[in-house]
This record gives sequence, structure tokens and C-alpha cells, in this order.
Amino acid sequence: MNKDLSQLPSDLDSQKLPQHVAVIMDGNGRWATKQGLPRIAGHRQGAKTLKDLLRCCKDWGIKTLTAYAFSTENWGRPIEEVDFLMLLFEKLLRRELVQMHTEGVKLSFIGDLSALPKVLQQEIQRSVLETANNQGIHFNVAVNYGSRQEIARVCRQVAEMVKQGEMSPEDVNESLIEENLYTAGMSEPDLLIRTSGEMRLSNFLLWQMAYAEMYFTETYWPDFNRVAFHQALLDYQSRERRFGKVKAALSA
Repeated sequence: MNKDLSQLPSDLDSQKLPQHVAVIMDGNGRWATKQGLPRIAGHRQGAKTLKDLLRCCKDWGIKTLTAYAFSTENWGRPIEEVDFLMLLFEKLLRRELVQMHTEGVKLSFIGDLSALPKVLQQEIQRSVLETANNQGIHFNVAVNYGSRQEIARVCRQVAEMVKQGEMSPEDVNESLIEENLYTAGMSEPDLLIRTSGEMRLSNFLLWQMAYAEMYFTETYWPDFNRVAFHQALLDYQSRERRFGKVKAALSA
């Protein structure tokens, strides 16, 4: 196995990698507290971890990474922490955009972006436009995102189309709903990783993860390095994905 992990480890099958990995980055605050540092230090370190995971996914041939950066429920955190996170997002976009663009990262964002600070909205729009044609890896960031809110939004849109006579109730199907989700046009996650020992979805991609494999680890997010990601992928590749079906019985 490559000790530096800059290339795909030899014990992973490149043909059986998840094409889309989603991460719930939990434990930044607890990591900081354990180190005797303020919570914001955990968020700074967590941002570095995410940057390296993005590069790792690109190095190892994983096509899409979706990160749960800020949920609709996170507005309930202390105002100082929320303000810091908004400023951190803005600074990261400004500082890292050129490098991500150079490395072929395509950026997109899901969630209700209208509630974000105007300057941050502008940085998001700029980053999406500048990286729109990149094909190295798709980096999808969930900001002010809540899956129930997303599904309710789709229901309102579809109801309005029926009300306007653009379609009948019988026309409403799974494909129509998927076409109106924030993630329209993206592949569904194959693997969800959540750190810090929590074992919940926390209102994240509830529709999209109907058949995703889930991996939970006690590791705090700031400590989730390439070695930890390697272990998650080994676990993923040990599973049989049936998508609700059963394996055909072997003939006698």
C-alpha cells in the first residue's frame, strides 16, 4: 500500500469505489474543547480536513463529494459562532477559489442561499460561475440546507404547476420530484460518512440517500484524515449493495 496515500491504496478496488460520497462533519467543537481551544478553532481545523478530503477524493478517483456545511437548524447556535462560520465560508471561497479552479474542482451549493449574508451570496455565485466547466471533481456544499424544507419546497412547486394546469396529479412521480430538488442532475450519494460517533441523518439528503451505504465513526471530524477515509472505503467495499433486491440463487 502507498504509505503516503497520495494514490489509491492497493487494497481498494478502483472499480468498486463510491462515485459520490456525502459527509456530515461532526465533532469540530468537541475536538477543540478536548484540545483546550475555543470552538472556532475546531471549525478552522475542520475546514482544513475538508480541503484534504476533497483532494483525496480527486486523487483516488471519486467523482463527487457533498459536505453538510451548515444546516437550517444551525442558526440556533450562539450568534458569535454563526457569524464566525459565515465569515469563514466567505474567506475560504476567496482564498481557495483560484487553487480549486486550477485543480479542476466544480463547485455547487445546495440549500436556501437567500438567507445568507449578501457578500457570501456574491462569493458563492462567483465561485459557481468560475468553476462551472471544470471536470476534475464535483464539490457540492450544503449551506442553510434542510432536507424536509427541500422536500416541502418541491411539493409547493409541484402543487403550483398542478394549480396552473401545467400537469395533472397523475403526472406527479419520483422523476418529477427529483428534477425539482436542489440536487437535480446530480448522482445520488453511494456512501454517507458521519464522524464523532453520532448515528443520525440530521435532516440531510433524506430523499437522495434512499439507498446510500452509511458509515459512522467515533473520530472527530478534524481528525478524519486519509487513513480514516481509507478505512471507511474498505468497509464500503466489503458490503453487498442490493438496492432492495436479493441475489439470484445459485443453480444446483
